[in-house]
Amino acid sequence: MAWRAALDDELPAAVALRHELHARPEVSGQEIWTPARVVEAIGLPARQVAGTGRVLRIGPAGPSVAVRAELDGLPVRERTGAPFSATGEAMHACGHDVHLAALAALTRAGARLDLPLGLVALLQPREEVGPTGARDVIESGVLAEHQVRAVIGAHVQPRVPVGQVSVDAGPVNAGVDEFEITVTGRPGHTGYPHLAADPVTTLCRCVLALQDVLRGQVDPMHPATLTITQLVAGTAPNVIPASASAAGTLRTMHAADATALHQGIAAAVAGIARAFGCSGELSVVRGEPALVNDPVLAAGAAGWLQRFGLAAGGSFASCGSDDFASYVDVAPITMLFVGAAEGDVNAAGVPMLHDPRFLPADARVADVAHAMLAGTLSAIGSISKITP
Repeated sequence: MAWRAALDDELPAAVALRHELHARPEVSGQEIWTPARVVEAIGLPARQVAGTGRVLRIGPAGPSVAVRAELDGLPVRERTGAPFSATGEAMHACGHDVHLAALAALTRAGARLDLPLGLVALLQPREEVGPTGARDVIESGVLAEHQVRAVIGAHVQPRVPVGQVSVDAGPVNAGVDEFEITVTGRPGHTGYPHLAADPVTTLCRCVLALQDVLRGQVDPMHPATLTITQLVAGTAPNVIPASASAAGTLRTMHAADATALHQGIAAAVAGIARAFGCSGELSVVRGEPALVNDPVLAAGAAGWLQRFGLAAGGSFASCGSDDFASYVDVAPITMLFVGAAEGDVNAAGVPMLHDPRFLPADARVADVAHAMLAGTLSAIGSISKITP
């Protein structure tokens, strides 16, 4: 609890830092000032990693716990009206400014104590846009060098009520893949359609069939989404083009479901295209895996949250994705979703993540910092057998 008390002393400065970061966001891959400012606020030496990222360590040598916060904003023009609003074409519309300020407070507070294990503060770049930064951090070897035994994250979530923190075990975010369907036909004149093989109408049939593929391949008790967001074909209204394409995303909570859907979509596209004299192909770019919270870490964090006066409840999982999931290749992971809904979480028009009106209250800096501390203490406890 000494860490909690020291953390509370750091919160006023953390809120001021949050205002600075919010007013000056930097998008993925361009995080130059942001990491430098956070390192300056923490006041400890840092190592550059994954391009623009930073890693700092406090505590003894040997095993450690890593806590991740994201550096990047989004290419969104802010419409919050806050006195510390960003004024350009980018904003922190996903709460990363809150996460960074909370991690700075957690690290500064921990540096004042005699910790039983090391704490690695991970300022990660490029969470929002691929290729995302988590994989680069892993491949750098820095987490292995610091003997990281658990990785903790916390994220504001407007679908969870204020005062609650969701820390469920198991899948809490979906894995995401990008895919493209290409149908190739035989071009021609729209006045002589019988002499052509129209890839446009064939592609439309493929797109409409995708939901049937989803229904036929995935257990209805398993969350999964399949969404087409782009359709591309043709250059003139009186020309049947040679090809047409559609692109979108596939989100699943279970790796086996993703594999089954890849195979099912490919078979459906090829069969439908062949039926109309065309050929159809599927290409897939694998993205982040599903984010699966470690049950031991999640249970321990829930115990510490109760001691801190935050309700460990409001079960939350979504088909959103986060490259935080990739850290499971290094160590057990747990993400805590911190309530940011000031009113009814189901009310129409409530700004969601990535909305230009999304602005968590300053009080969420404390909530996120306490959630990070709860996750960290859970990890320390699982490694050192220290319990609440």
